[in-house]
Amino acid sequence: MTWDEAVEIFRRRGLAEETYRNLYQEEYILHPGPARVDGPFPLNFHEDAHPWNADTPEAATGYIVDGDLAIEGNLYDEDDGAAALVVLGTLKARDVFLTCDTKLIVLGDVEVGLFAGEMTDKLVMLHGDLRTVVTALDAEFEPDLVAGRHSGRLIAPSYAGLDVEDATAGRPLSDLLVDEVISGDGVDFDALRERVPAGEPVIRPGLVAGDGRQSPSSES
Repeated sequence: MTWDEAVEIFRRRGLAEETYRNLYQEEYILHPGPARVDGPFPLNFHEDAHPWNADTPEAATGYIVDGDLAIEGNLYDEDDGAAALVVLGTLKARDVFLTCDTKLIVLGDVEVGLFAGEMTDKLVMLHGDLRTVVTALDAEFEPDLVAGRHSGRLIAPSYAGLDVEDATAGRPLSDLLVDEVISGDGVDFDALRERVPAGEPVIRPGLVAGDGRQSPSSES
């Protein structure tokens, strides 16, 4: 798609201009309607593991999903040159880890186990709720916008000005995260950087984003 065609879709879906004007005004790949990805979704452009790698022209700068996006695996980036991702619906994934030059815009709610970010020249604007088990922020990373309710355990330095509802208050972090990613009273970001792209677990099995409860299937 040309940039003008992308803007037309943004306007039809009610995406605020102050959100999309900060994207690179270049060509994008459109996925019409809802999308489901059975594995990981790396934002590192043209990576072999990317589910749409074969159909992505080198000139394109990112992806627009005109509907909901459900990712069975993890959403992440690892280096500069990451593709932008604009979801004009809800986003669900197992875990999210963002670094480098992330551009992530979601018009609806976001529901993930882990939402983590560090040290990134980013644009991260979430226009709905952000429901997590754990939100972990480091190196001055913070979403530019969370317009709705933000729920889950927040692990972040004092700079984070997020208003987060934590239904797991009083529970130890080890109830929520696997031991391999815990460092003292906080999170080991080196471990996250390795485990999330590898698809290894970071959240305790069966926890429900937003409230930390065990899902019925994991309780039975």
